[in-house]
Amino acid sequence: MIAANNELKADLAQRCAPIIIDAAHLRRIEGLAEGALHRNPALADRLLEELSRARIVESEHMPVDVVSIGSVVTYRDDIRGQEKSVTLVYPEDADISRLQVSLMTPIGVALLGLSEGSDFYWDTRDNQQRMLVIIRVEQPILSKTPLTPADAL
Repeated sequence: MIAANNELKADLAQRCAPIIIDAAHLRRIEGLAEGALHRNPALADRLLEELSRARIVESEHMPVDVVSIGSVVTYRDDIRGQEKSVTLVYPEDADISRLQVSLMTPIGVALLGLSEGSDFYWDTRDNQQRMLVIIRVEQPILSKTPLTPADAL
């Protein structure tokens, strides 16, 4: 039984696209997953599984074509042929009307850590499985100069 379970996990890992997580976000993402274990165990388990197979890198080594918190992701639904762009955010910043998708949603977990060109299956809320392809990943533009007190006014 244990051997069969390990084979299943190995098979699943081989079929899943590799993911990369920014070390600067890891602790907070783990905390969100652990906090969701009682409220939404299936989603929390999925996120923890993704984290367990992820390659963790320091922020300065994070590839620019990988989805992280704050990334704008354009993906295509291969069944419908539609493209959509969303920003992956922490739950408190989520606002679907502004296309800001929470990490703590099925699509947020699915997108985290994927790179341009990756494809993945996503189960919709009405139990349909869709193949999605990451077309483009854009990172937020971070200011290179610190704000002065006058800038805050």
